[in-house]
Amino acid sequence: MIQIIIINGPNLNLLGKRQPEIYGTTSFDDYFYNLEKEFPEFNLHYYQSNHEGDIIDKLHQVGFTYDGIVLNAGGFTHTSIAIADALLAITTPVVEVHLTDIYKRESFRHINYVKNSAIWSVVGLGLEGYKQAIQYLKVNVIMNKL
Repeated sequence: MIQIIIINGPNLNLLGKRQPEIYGTTSFDDYFYNLEKEFPEFNLHYYQSNHEGDIIDKLHQVGFTYDGIVLNAGGFTHTSIAIADALLAITTPVVEVHLTDIYKRESFRHINYVKNSAIWSVVGLGLEGYKQAIQYLKVNVIMNKL
């Protein structure tokens, strides 16, 4: 079965609670349940960590065997050369997701170390961005393998 993992970085475990005026009121666990129903043909996995090294370890673990990775590195997008290097080291295609439009926010958020390693970016669509990322992997990567 096709395996796709969503990896979320720091503070994304607080979705639904954290700044609902920016990030909404739906928890990621609730949204993930809907994604599983929407994409029954895939074995979807979800991993979240507030720790940079744990995210790197997970990328190393799945980055040669899974069919796709959807990554929202959160604040590490703007700071982590180590995550960028991990993405360059793996072979599994990565789609980057940001809930908000990072290019219309504070200037420090315009720095993006993930973008060059991703095959596509979804920015500013809220939780819907994850669905768009999976759909992109389905049409542009996975269907080409079958």
